[in-house]
Amino acid sequence: MRSMIFRENNYAFIDSQNVHLSTKRYEMRIDWYKFRVYLKEHYSVTFAYVFIGYIEGNNDLYKKLQEAGFVCVFKPVLKYKGGVLKGNVDAELVLHTMIQYKKFDKAVLVTGDGDFHCLIQYLINNNKLKTVLVPDRYRYSALIKMSAGKNISFMNDLGPKISIDD
Repeated sequence: MRSMIFRENNYAFIDSQNVHLSTKRYEMRIDWYKFRVYLKEHYSVTFAYVFIGYIEGNNDLYKKLQEAGFVCVFKPVLKYKGGVLKGNVDAELVLHTMIQYKKFDKAVLVTGDGDFHCLIQYLINNNKLKTVLVPDRYRYSALIKMSAGKNISFMNDLGPKISIDD
């Protein structure tokens, strides 16, 4: 008789703007294919959602994300005076996490944004948080540190596992 190996069915919810700005600060360029493989192998992520502002002309990036195995959830980006772009994806990330809630065993949140404090608390209280994968261990919200506790990992520590080889 063969023993059955239980494999979790975990989902990742990724705040792309937070990841982009954080990794840019410490000059890491993410290889999205490697990152998707890492999420699957390390956290048993079967679906990985990337929440991203939609900007005309970035279609190559969106195609690359989808080819790497991510599901893109787009938010329209607004252009303000002075060329400032705004496309905050926080509400979409929280809403999609709750829509998918019954379908996953645990969630992997990829963000350093304290706006997700209440979502983190809810997931922990219901034993549904695998980890909060913070893009930059040196710059992230104290609310994440407070709410996630020991359930924090850092992208800084991943280096070549997820970065583009130059």
